[in-house]
Amino acid sequence: MLFKKNFAQKTVNGVQMGNGTVSFQRVKLNVHCFFLDGVLIDTGAKSLEKLFKAFFKHLDIDKVVMTHFHEDHTGCAAFLQEELQLPLFMNDIMIEYCMKKADYPIYRQLFWGRRRPFRAEPIGETFHSPNATWRVIKTPGHAIDHLAFLNDETGQLFTGDLYCQERTKVVLREENIPVIIESLKKILTYDFEDVFCSHAGYLNDGRTALKRKLDYLLDLQGNILKLYDEGKTPEDINTTLFPKKYPITFFSSGEWDSIHIVRSIIKQHDKTHIS
Repeated sequence: MLFKKNFAQKTVNGVQMGNGTVSFQRVKLNVHCFFLDGVLIDTGAKSLEKLFKAFFKHLDIDKVVMTHFHEDHTGCAAFLQEELQLPLFMNDIMIEYCMKKADYPIYRQLFWGRRRPFRAEPIGETFHSPNATWRVIKTPGHAIDHLAFLNDETGQLFTGDLYCQERTKVVLREENIPVIIESLKKILTYDFEDVFCSHAGYLNDGRTALKRKLDYLLDLQGNILKLYDEGKTPEDINTTLFPKKYPITFFSSGEWDSIHIVRSIIKQHDKTHIS
């Protein structure tokens, strides 16, 4: 298989950004790392390690913090720990998982590589860099251990995979849209300015972008539950609301699919209704 890899870097409002891209046929995936005030946020993917290494070695990194355990965010963690002797921090929920051999589908290993085990420390509710205190904000939904980081000094917010894109069409099987909605509501209660997304990069007018995503998901949730109350099956609802099928759905054998959006919303509705 011929995978094309690219890397680009730039600086926006003092934040140094490294962006690695992997593409195969019609599927193109990317991921960012961010650096500010001695802090590296996320580590990139193992498959892009050679490209990210050059980026890392030009930075004066004091510590590494990770938004969540997925391999495109933790793939170079072992390199940073073993070769650069850097301390790693993440939500304690998945620390033990990351100490073991990587276990995720083959298509993800082909795109992102096979993450090597590493040993992170629990991050706590805040951490410090030379010029700032950072807030650690729990924002689950995309992943059970998902975090966002807010630099109190600069007002810059790093949202991991909470945003990604405004109009979500496909999600991982494990994602929970109602929980993502609550995480978006939570993050919007904080005072921030710049927003940096691990896939979309720097968001112009980030607060408005996050609010638009929240509004989209709330509207989508309402439409799904309306059709469900009318007696439509999840499959019928999926066909009605998401008629277009995306290459990633076929490539991932359904791990990425719009049906997971529908089912997570209905599951939460039924659970609330029963209780």
